[in-house]
Amino acid sequence: MRHRIAVVGGGPAGLAFARVLHRRDRPVTVLERDPARDARPPGGTLDLHEGLGQLALDKAGLLAEFQALSRPEGQAMRILGMGGEILRDWRPRPDERANPEIDRGQLRDLLLGPLDVRWGQAVTEVVPGTGDGVLVRFADGRQEAFDLVVGADGAWSRVRPAVSSATPHYTGVTLIETSLDDVDARHPGLARLIGDGSMAVYGVNRNLVAQRNSGGHVKVYAQFRAPLDWHTDPHRHLGPDRRAGLDGSLDLTDTEAVRAALLALFDGWPAPVLNLLRHGTAFAHRPHYVLPAPHTWTHVPGVTLLGDAAHLMPPLGVGANLAMLEGAELAESVAAASGPEDLDEAVRAFEERMWARAGRWATMTAAGLERLVSPDPAQAIALFDEVQPS
Repeated sequence: MRHRIAVVGGGPAGLAFARVLHRRDRPVTVLERDPARDARPPGGTLDLHEGLGQLALDKAGLLAEFQALSRPEGQAMRILGMGGEILRDWRPRPDERANPEIDRGQLRDLLLGPLDVRWGQAVTEVVPGTGDGVLVRFADGRQEAFDLVVGADGAWSRVRPAVSSATPHYTGVTLIETSLDDVDARHPGLARLIGDGSMAVYGVNRNLVAQRNSGGHVKVYAQFRAPLDWHTDPHRHLGPDRRAGLDGSLDLTDTEAVRAALLALFDGWPAPVLNLLRHGTAFAHRPHYVLPAPHTWTHVPGVTLLGDAAHLMPPLGVGANLAMLEGAELAESVAAASGPEDLDEAVRAFEERMWARAGRWATMTAAGLERLVSPDPAQAIALFDEVQPS
């Protein structure tokens, strides 16, 4: 029996779900609000874990192609102290393939492959329990019915309200992202400082991380504890030492004003590290939100969730991996279902497994964020030693 299946969202979770169904010769409609695949920057790099993201790619028949694209050397991690000294310098073995890196854009294109995505399809609401199945309503006024709608549409999911009243809440940690291009040629000193993978410096309630992508591109992340509205009065909110240069309200769209505020916030840090901010281009403000952990709901026939829509958690390298594996596993279960009752039971059983696993990871990543952005920077280094012992 051919079920009418739609997945809302063309990120790693939705595309992994669709690609495994495609491999099983099952039709699926991919609904993505972006007007085209290159409508916005795809984001930074991802480390795909052997038992999670890589397993999902294996289920999709894409593991060999991933291995050809990925960067095993990107697993390297360096931690500097406040004097610029190297505290940790972990480098992967030549045969290390536990968590190789891949650019999000490359991963997206790999998963897209032959999939027929309906671009520019912004979903506004999902209504289960109608006479013809689950109704999907679009921003342009149209609507369409499906037997199963999978919400893989991220933190602010439009599908989630069909099954849960939960909404993301702010963690108290904010991230500001910037980037550098052609770093090896334009900033060779910074290239050497970062190495082949990532470089981090941890301070009191704040840190700076630089991470290589392919093609000489580097992402820089400044994280710090602050109220959500910190930028309205940074002098008051980013104390207690009241750094000079943080007076007045901060316009987050003003690149030079944000740069000056960050340089003031990280004043006294090693000069080469501050050059990551001095040479950064545009700055993007990304407060960290999470869903309750664990996040569960009363099963609703015909609707389910994947990835951030189901279990938004701190970005500590697990979320996308879990999302992809969930998409692949749900697709396998759906492909094996025959009639409507089998389909509903397959989804119900999947949700039970997902809740248990994602709940454990959400709890662990929340504890990890507490240690990475901590009043005691030694907590961050201790966490690194636990995860990646030398």
